[in-house]
Amino acid sequence: MKLRLHYCAAIALTTGLTGAIPAIAQDLAQPRPFSAMASLDDGWEPLEFPNIDRHSDYRLAQEDGQQVVVARADASASGLIARLTVDPGQRLTLSWRWKISNTYRRGDARRKDGDDYPARIYVAFQFEEDKAGLFERLKRGAVKTLFGEELPGNALNYIWANQIPPGTFIANPYTEQTVMVAVNSGDAEAGQWVTVERDLVADYHQAFGEAPPAIVGIGIMSDADNTGEAATAWYGDVQLRRDDHRE
Repeated sequence: MKLRLHYCAAIALTTGLTGAIPAIAQDLAQPRPFSAMASLDDGWEPLEFPNIDRHSDYRLAQEDGQQVVVARADASASGLIARLTVDPGQRLTLSWRWKISNTYRRGDARRKDGDDYPARIYVAFQFEEDKAGLFERLKRGAVKTLFGEELPGNALNYIWANQIPPGTFIANPYTEQTVMVAVNSGDAEAGQWVTVERDLVADYHQAFGEAPPAIVGIGIMSDADNTGEAATAWYGDVQLRRDDHRE
């Protein structure tokens, strides 16, 4: 069974990456644009799970005149993740465009055996120790002893879902610290590029009932290890935009 995405991604964020992504616009740190990458390790790192040998395939490709990442999941699970530190402020917009070949017939965000998505964007936030219980602090202390780094805290997963309608917020079946947000659902738009914009501050408020701490990483992931199915996803550039002064 797949280890929980929240903690696998956390370990990748804290142990496998080399420095923050440089700011490229208005001093705002950004994930490296896929359209500008010379190779897949140009600002992004593999996110792999210790107990899963079959990894999803990621590659750069030209699509409609622009370089994107193509991900192929086939009874597999892995991702790409970028480390960066960003204060969300009053409003911070995350935007991207993506396309999928199909959803999974057995996919269901409410169940562990359906916790697969042809495409997802993962946003990890800084751990807030003063708000954590004793067990959580002890668990994280053990990880810090093993890896020498702090784990992130809560996470938002923006998913292309199957069984739940767009706009649904639902706790991940493995951990309540990760909330799934369905931004697309079903096959009606499969094969088409879809552009998504999300207010990270508003979404974090809805998911966790409070203002968000700093963002510490953003990832993409296409997985099919629980359902055993297959799909292809295309990811365009993932970008952050500061909107503190927008009405």
